[in-house]
Amino acid sequence: MSTLQLPQFRDITFLWPMLLWLLAALPVLVYFYIRMARRQSRAAVNLAAMTLALDGAQPRPAARIGAGRHTTAWLLLLALTLMILAVARPQALVVLPTRMDAIILAMDISGSMRATDVKPDRLTAAQNAAKTFINDQPRQVKIGLVSIAATAALAQSPTDKREDLIAAIDNVKLQNGSALGSGVIVALATMLPDSGIDVDKVVFGRAPMARDFARQREIDNFKPVPPGSNSSAAIVLLSDGESNTGPELLAAAKFAADRGVRVYTVGIGTKTGTTLTVDGWSMRVRLDEETLKKTADLTQGEYFRAANAAELKKIYAQLSARMSTGRGRTTEITSLLMGLGAFFAMIAVLDSMLRFNRVF
Repeated sequence: MSTLQLPQFRDITFLWPMLLWLLAALPVLVYFYIRMARRQSRAAVNLAAMTLALDGAQPRPAARIGAGRHTTAWLLLLALTLMILAVARPQALVVLPTRMDAIILAMDISGSMRATDVKPDRLTAAQNAAKTFINDQPRQVKIGLVSIAATAALAQSPTDKREDLIAAIDNVKLQNGSALGSGVIVALATMLPDSGIDVDKVVFGRAPMARDFARQREIDNFKPVPPGSNSSAAIVLLSDGESNTGPELLAAAKFAADRGVRVYTVGIGTKTGTTLTVDGWSMRVRLDEETLKKTADLTQGEYFRAANAAELKKIYAQLSARMSTGRGRTTEITSLLMGLGAFFAMIAVLDSMLRFNRVF
């Protein structure tokens, strides 16, 4: 269940900071208001005593004046403060809550994922955690699945049908080879078909069978954007980080960075690794954290390490939170403060009319 998120205001600065000196007038106004209030209070007490004396009644102790009579003044003070701040033209980093429109889960299904240093094994733990992640996403977020072995394949195109995605995750089988770079490229091409990526050339090292001049024009005219600037798409790469075929993972990460897509990497396994024995052959499989960290850093994403199944599920919960975090931009908020000031001034007027039957 998603909760309502309000905009956040950070790093407030002022375009005309010299006008903030006007705030120094507020303590002076408060001082004169207090003096005037005390004078009126004494005058009221003296008038009441004189009236009682003329009537021949015994004087009574003066009633304590409630703080409610000063509500109008405090509301006006707040209104003036906000208006002075508005005159100084404040600007703030406004962070609006957003959520990804499309996420691609790129899952390593190479032979090393059969290792049991994460119980019951790396692949099964990854599948279970991926399902948890999917269930935490709002229905409007489309999620796809790319399986990575000797090459990368789109196992499920981005969809909002969770049952189809769960079925695709359950159907992945271990295969030989690990082409992590290909997985990132296929994920990018799936989410951003107009991103100017020649998949045949980058992944397979070959020219397309048919010449597509429109496609070639897209590739030639592509211009990089700042890393992490695409707030509508992301890739979650889950792997032990060991790649042995296809384009280099860091080279593929550069493609993602140039298109503003963040790659969140999840390293599954332990640093010490474990020994696998397959068909009489033994090999040591370890977690390659360095490459996964560099991939995340290059794309302005984040790296997580999961040493066991419980940690892996927690990581996917953290990823859900990361992807619901908004992007911010610096915006002038003068009109906001001025509007708040006018609002509190109106409340002060209404309070004065209700209490004293006059404006002030």
